Amino acid sequence: MSSVVTTKIDRAQVADTALRLLNEVGLDGLTLRAIAKELDVKAPALYWHFKNKQELLDEMATVMYRRMVAAAPPLPEDADWRERLLAANRELRAMLLGHRDGAKVYSGARFTGTDHAASMEAHLKSALAAGFDLRRAVRAATTAYAYTLGFVTEEQGVRPMSGEVRPGYDIAERAARLAEFPLAAAAGAEIFAGYDERFEDGLRMIVAGIEAVYGPGPGPKSEPDPGPDPEEAGGLPPLADRPSGLSTP
Repeated sequence: MSSVVTTKIDRAQVADTALRLLNEVGLDGLTLRAIAKELDVKAPALYWHFKNKQELLDEMATVMYRRMVAAAPPLPEDADWRERLLAANRELRAMLLGHRDGAKVYSGARFTGTDHAASMEAHLKSALAAGFDLRRAVRAATTAYAYTLGFVTEEQGVRPMSGEVRPGYDIAERAARLAEFPLAAAAGAEIFAGYDERFEDGLRMIVAGIEAVYGPGPGPKSEPDPGPDPEEAGGLPPLADRPSGLSTP
């Protein structure tokens, strides 16, 4: 009589395995079948925990966030909104770069827990104490978050992981190909290199812009028409459930 040995798995095991496999195969190669093979189970076993790939990506993003928070150095209690915004986005970029296609996984994900709310609350309190109202505090944080996410998306399009450069992004070859356009040719060294310095410059520009437009103070120096609320229009899930820049350390 033969006995059948079954491997018991849980959500944490699946997400951890998926994140490890992500660094090997990238988001396009990360299939439920590949994850099941790595766990030595049949693919249908994963559907007990995740109905589809997006649910798995949501859990992966949540785990990425939790690990980021656990690894982040604590901020001084008297850190102001600028210091918090700079630190949060630096930590976010570092975390995303630690995973192949990290920005793609994180973008549009929906947190599966509520542990991000504590960081969100701390960020909002700091901003309100500086003179922002809630609407502007949220817009400031989400604008910086969108910058960081977009920057890393472009960065990983050229350098998927540390030490890797995708074919076709040789700066000298590009300059030779665009020799007829000297400014465009010379710009390649700025566009496709120096990511750390460029990120810092851009992030500081975002923070300076927030201060210039929004205050801090009783009101912004210019009040644009907010237009329709995308959440009320059904275009986005609730802010509190998504990575937003308010839910970073």
